[in-house]
Order: sequence, then C-alpha cells, then structure tokens
Amino acid sequence: MGQTPDRQHGVGDEEGIDFEQVATSPTVNGQQRYKTAVGFRFMDEGVEKGLGIQTVEHQTLRQLIHLAEEGGPWDGFASGAFEEQLPSGSPFPTSSIWYTNATKTSKIVQELVTYNANKTINTDQWTVFATDGVTPLLTATDTFTYSGVVMTSRTRVLT
Repeated sequence: MGQTPDRQHGVGDEEGIDFEQVATSPTVNGQQRYKTAVGFRFMDEGVEKGLGIQTVEHQTLRQLIHLAEEGGPWDGFASGAFEEQLPSGSPFPTSSIWYTNATKTSKIVQELVTYNANKTINTDQWTVFATDGVTPLLTATDTFTYSGVVMTSRTRVLT
C-alpha cells in the first residue's frame, strides 16, 4: 500500500470525518453528531441546529415536483390516498384528483386536462394543495402547440 502525504499507511484522521449514528443531540458548542433518524445536528451558541431538510420532511413536501412527476402521493404520505378520474371510464379523462382518503374531503393534488378536436392535449394544469386540502399552494399550467399530432412546443405558467 502506498503512503499518504502524511507519510503514514492508510487514511489519516485529518483526511475524513467518520460520524457514528447516535440517539442523543450534541451537548456543547461546536459539537457535531449524526443523530439517528434525524440526520446531522450541531450545537451553536447553545442552540441545536440541523443541516438542511431531513428525509422524512423531504418526502412529505407538497410540491408539484414531488406529486406531479410521480403521478400522486408516495413515501411520506399516509396510506389510503384515493384517486378519482373523471369522466369515469373515459379514455380521455379531464380531471384526476388525489385525496387523502375516499371521503374526498381533502385534496392533495389535481390535474385538469383540456383536449383539442383531434384529442391531443391542449392544456395540462396541475395544482397542489395545502395540508387543509382546500388552499392551492401552486398551479402549473402547460399549453401545448402541435404540428399535426406532433408536439412542437410547450409553455408553462406558474401561479
């Protein structure tokens, strides 16, 4: 094995930091710990702080990138989410709404589609809702342009 720049065999302590998973928070200023199920934590001026968003928080973000891309809720959302597509049985649905459950009282995300006469998509609108299931957080509306049945461009408006 070759020698490292410090002339010692193997990896030296100054070449990396190894964090063990622990169940306790840091207790003194400057201390860093990898707290099990929470992630990196550190103590600064007597206050425990985290580094960025944690995995569980990230999974439950109500952002279109998380919900539209995957076709509805996945990890981090409660089991039992319910999707309704209308008109029922249509090969060209105009709405797809994900609810927290089958009572359909609290929306998570909805997609509304309009079609051209040749059944190509004219507009595709996604709206993500706050945890109250009623308040829209963001709406993204795509409008498509075609040459015959081949899409040539898309314009996205965020509101």
